[in-house]
Amino acid sequence: MRAPSSAVVAPTCEAVLGHDLPGLDEYRRCEVVDFVCRRLSTLPVHMRWGVAVIAFVVDGWRRTTGTNRLIALSNRPLPLLGEYFRLLRSLSIAYVWETWPDTRPDGRAA
Repeated sequence: MRAPSSAVVAPTCEAVLGHDLPGLDEYRRCEVVDFVCRRLSTLPVHMRWGVAVIAFVVDGWRRTTGTNRLIALSNRPLPLLGEYFRLLRSLSIAYVWETWPDTRPDGRAA
């Protein structure tokens, strides 16, 4: 099975990054989103399938209700959905501080 499409994952990842690291500039945010999408494509097949299903559900939620409700959903400890947001956040945050270690807590460059 193929990885979840970047068109499905990227908007959610951008929304979460925009909320968690509002000072991250557009160039860095795009680089982080690309990294997350690439990493999701390297997951084992059974995990890719599960992530793809959840990504499509979350993307449908985002399209229907908007970004603000998506962020509210991302902060809820829901089974599976919460894990998806945790996956996006952990990959994003790790990439930001590994690539640019002098980044401030809000995402701004030091």
